[in-house]
Amino acid sequence: MQTLSAQLKTVKGKKSYGYLPKSVKKTVDEVVDRLEELPVVKQCYDQWCVLQSEVENYYHDKPRERKKLSQEKEFRQIKNAVIQEAERIRLGDITFEGADLTGHDEPEQVRGESYACWELRQIIQDDTLPLADRDGAAEELERLAERGDTHAQYLMGLLYWDGPLLIPDSRRTKHWLVQAAKQNLPEAQYALGKLLLSDNPEVRDPDEGIRWLKEAAAQGNSWAAYWLGKEYLTGEVVAKDTIKAVEWFSQSAEAGNQYAQYMLGKLYLTGQGMTHDQTQAMNWFSRSAAQGNQYAQFFLERQSDLRPPSIMLAATRLLYHMSRLFEDYSLPRSGAGLHVDRKLRRKIQEKKIALGHKPNDHEEEQSQGMTMKGW
Repeated sequence: MQTLSAQLKTVKGKKSYGYLPKSVKKTVDEVVDRLEELPVVKQCYDQWCVLQSEVENYYHDKPRERKKLSQEKEFRQIKNAVIQEAERIRLGDITFEGADLTGHDEPEQVRGESYACWELRQIIQDDTLPLADRDGAAEELERLAERGDTHAQYLMGLLYWDGPLLIPDSRRTKHWLVQAAKQNLPEAQYALGKLLLSDNPEVRDPDEGIRWLKEAAAQGNSWAAYWLGKEYLTGEVVAKDTIKAVEWFSQSAEAGNQYAQYMLGKLYLTGQGMTHDQTQAMNWFSRSAAQGNQYAQFFLERQSDLRPPSIMLAATRLLYHMSRLFEDYSLPRSGAGLHVDRKLRRKIQEKKIALGHKPNDHEEEQSQGMTMKGW
């Protein structure tokens, strides 16, 4: 990765695999093939090859050639991911592996919710009910919000933000979140802060967004503190201040936020904004991993590897990206595992039985799925 990073410095124009000189492409291929040597990657790729061969054998007699991972067209996205990570190393870019928090940072239920609001929320969120019933519940919820119910106001803001039951309306979203935020509901203050920091020109107001995030963080909202840490670290909407960023990340991490814990681990590992401290880094990675953070788990499993922190971070992101690709390019799943059309599945089963396999061992094999252990 370090070699590739140095090579990219001399590349002009678009840094995509198809546009690179042959010598740089060769380095990218070598990195991908080195990744394939990792047991966890090899296991997934081997399984993918077996499944692909099994399916293709019923459409033509030519056996499928097992190519190196770098030469398999189905996984060419990995090459551009490698290039992207090498470029990040070169530029020293800050990354946030918890960037997509959709759904993770919004609680299923907010404490103190009134029974009337809770009852209407159950109806609204039940997509098995007739649409007319859910629409009626949304109308009743809005009336409840108009009467001053804080949680109903918050929920109305989310409904107008996300859809699909209500037509998304950023102005109405802002209206209802402001009402709930003014009544000191931290979840609403956090949601409002995010909205005002979004790229939506109808509602964007960075100064107010930061103010509301601070209000929420002051009430113990760990997500607001984490978001503030990100803003102070990047310096996009506030003056960059690494010390303040660390303070906000620390507040969030101490409150149990796994993304902030992982971020602190990274900062201690790289020595950004604080003195490099391997022990503290591993402590925060451990706390984050205990909550299921897959990036943190990678560091704990490979903490003895003698590689620069930037390379370790890049490898972490690459392995996570590859785990998603293996999942995306596996055969479509049904509730019971991998799904192949009925006719083809019957042929596979008949052939296996003829070869002496148990009638259902193909199901046992497929039910194991295709995931990178620990990812």
